[in-house]
Amino acid sequence: MSSEVSGIPLVDLAAAHAEVEAEVRAGFERVLASGAYVKGPEVAAFEREFAAFSGVGHCVGAANGTDALELALRALDLAPGAGVVLPANTFVATAEAVLRAGLRPVLVDADPEHLLIDPGRAAEALPGAAALLPVHLYGQLAPMEALLELADGRPVIEDAAQSQGARRHGRGAYGRIAATSFYPGKNLGAYGDAGAVLTDEPGLADAVRRIGDHGARGKYVHERFGFNSRMDALQAVVLRAKLRRLPAWNAARRAAADRYRALLDPLVGAGLLTAPGTAPGNEHVWHLYPVRVGRGRDAALAALQAAGIGAGVHYPAPVHLQPALHHLGHRAGAFPVAERAARELLSLPLHPHLTEAQQARVVEVLGRALGAGGAAAG
Repeated sequence: MSSEVSGIPLVDLAAAHAEVEAEVRAGFERVLASGAYVKGPEVAAFEREFAAFSGVGHCVGAANGTDALELALRALDLAPGAGVVLPANTFVATAEAVLRAGLRPVLVDADPEHLLIDPGRAAEALPGAAALLPVHLYGQLAPMEALLELADGRPVIEDAAQSQGARRHGRGAYGRIAATSFYPGKNLGAYGDAGAVLTDEPGLADAVRRIGDHGARGKYVHERFGFNSRMDALQAVVLRAKLRRLPAWNAARRAAADRYRALLDPLVGAGLLTAPGTAPGNEHVWHLYPVRVGRGRDAALAALQAAGIGAGVHYPAPVHLQPALHHLGHRAGAFPVAERAARELLSLPLHPHLTEAQQARVVEVLGRALGAGGAAAG
């Protein structure tokens, strides 16, 4: 077997680093010479550049994506204990940020096709809630037009940690405020933890900046209760270098997703799996490529990993079944679509540097694991 396909990572951070290494080293030298390690000119430059990329007026850096979401929620000054509607099919950090902000998660199920928040279920939950928190999952936006109409003036906070560069009907942002994560495996990933809040409202941006800097308006003047969540300058250097490549990297992800769809067609036709799709009006950026395996998901995962293929599961247990959130009062069966997704989803390797040969190998091993022989590789 050639070295090109002998080991296939879920995300190839080394290949991404090789593209930006020279720029990152030069940027690190600038920071080390300046001594401006927290916030400073590199962070300010990244905030301007990412705001422009995202099509919003303001970007405020944060220490990580979970903090960014908490900052966005706190900036809205919702009443303590107010309900926030969010999908059960998400990473635990979405609900975690709501709780950390002193609010109450109101979970709803996902739509069965794209596994995004179901507007019908959200409509049922909204009368007793103060805000709506859709998650743009796997690389595409939730159905924002319907959700904004349902919100009926309530603030909409977007969890955009998996949708950097994604668009819906040409727009990347819909709500009053959004939060994203630059965890290393994201489409735009740092070399550690980092995050950001995005908004068109200068008042919200100012509130986020103050809350994330101990509530300070100026040095030692703390106007409101806050905490410490600021972006490091070294992370901003990395993010600026990667941001310049993000449109091309997202295009490469879309091309890889198209190749997967063609390679997987025999398995789809045989009823062995369901390939992910793009909702009408969305421009997907394929943060993940999760196929749905009705039977034998765990055996297929083991076979892929045994062959040196870095497949994974996002997420093996939905939010409402996590032990830390049992106090919300939900039990198995409460959100059947999210629960079925947890049993069936299998994330295949997907990143900008994935080759056609690697993808053919992934599908070959997957097809054998599902009992399709060699036909799946075409």
